[in-house]
Amino acid sequence: NVFDDFIASAEWLVKEKYTSSGKLAIQGGSNGGLLVGACMTQRPELFGAALPAVGVMDMLRFHKFTIGWAWEKDYGSAEDAGEFKAMLRYSPYHVLKPGTRYPATMVTTADHDDRVVPAHSFKFAARLQECQAKDGPPVLIRIDTSAGHGAGTALSKMIDKTADEWTFLETVLVRD
Repeated sequence: NVFDDFIASAEWLVKEKYTSSGKLAIQGGSNGGLLVGACMTQRPELFGAALPAVGVMDMLRFHKFTIGWAWEKDYGSAEDAGEFKAMLRYSPYHVLKPGTRYPATMVTTADHDDRVVPAHSFKFAARLQECQAKDGPPVLIRIDTSAGHGAGTALSKMIDKTADEWTFLETVLVRD
């Protein structure tokens, strides 16, 4: 299981003292955005920061938007009762619990993404903000305008996004 493997890798890095949970940031885009969303919601205490980008965050409705129907062979179908139950257990949007201390998070998306509809990021960020513990770290969303899933993005936009992400990490991660 990709989520279990990713979490085990993070646990190993902390156990072997390469880092600590407060200094450990995770980032991924598209399918990697789903990976980051699932791992940060399953083990929020393990990560200091999370940067899910253009991720599929609503695993029960992804098939209803743009090309999402074509992903059912990879992810499963919410129309099948058994697959629905399995998908519900890891769907980042659906597993959020009120009052939980989630890692500092910057969700990123683009307003013209025709692969992973930005509604995934909008919904996830809004629900994460709602569920974040009162004393929890910030949850932000960054929306690129006149941009898509990533390919063909202007260099200036990539530089701006990277600068925002690094500034966010510098601000929220634990320092010695």
